[in-house]
Amino acid sequence: MNGLLIYEPKEIERNSSFIDRLITAAENLGHTLSVVDDQQSTIPEADFIFFRARNPKLSKQLEQRNIPMFNRAEVNVIANDKWKAMQLVQLLGIATVPTKKIQSISEISEYPVVLKTTDGHGGMQVELFHTQEDAEAFIKQYDSQTIIAQTYIETNATDVRVFMLGTQVVGAVKRIGAENSFKSNFTLGGTVEKYTLDSQQLADVEKIAKALKSDYIGIDFLLLPNGGWLFNEIEDPVGARSYFHTTQKDIAIPIMEYIHNQVTKKECASI
Repeated sequence: MNGLLIYEPKEIERNSSFIDRLITAAENLGHTLSVVDDQQSTIPEADFIFFRARNPKLSKQLEQRNIPMFNRAEVNVIANDKWKAMQLVQLLGIATVPTKKIQSISEISEYPVVLKTTDGHGGMQVELFHTQEDAEAFIKQYDSQTIIAQTYIETNATDVRVFMLGTQVVGAVKRIGAENSFKSNFTLGGTVEKYTLDSQQLADVEKIAKALKSDYIGIDFLLLPNGGWLFNEIEDPVGARSYFHTTQKDIAIPIMEYIHNQVTKKECASI
């Protein structure tokens, strides 16, 4: 079967190694996988789509083709809107970082506070503020975007990212931020180590993935000093550099095996 691997143009070169591994894994399962940038005027026809762009509008358009798409459009919508993701997880009864949507500085009642745009990613457009003056500058800078304010919770810049394929956990990493940074992102200089979920944490991520009907996502939680955790964000597309760093395993293989099983199942059902 012929599949499309859709990326934003700037991400194609940055993810070239991962893309090559996905293509090889697909070929080993009897599929072709063609890379397409999401800014093309016309997206070719295909038998399935692995959607790796942050582009909910295009995702919704392609979903109308009624072919298998990983992830489905609504996952892209929710994962790329931190406020929608937070609301979903709160409805599921899972503990979250205290969060509210704001429009002005007057809505912030205590400091320090973490401010984020709802569509930022990779640790960008996320800042910790100790004063009203600095927080106000952030709000003015991103006044055309939706901003959320989160209570600052001391975690020693530590969080957990869980990698999910369907409702199954592929792996999890504990991320510790670089010195003098409250951000835990591996790509911003943080360190990572393998993390094992306990039974309650496993139940939490399975509940989220089941509610989303997602295929391949990352779910991020702040890791508290007492061992508890609070939901923070959902990532689609999710990068897997930290997964490879801690396991030395190629996640492209189980991803393509999962996609193969799903498209084969659908093909058999239509016969």
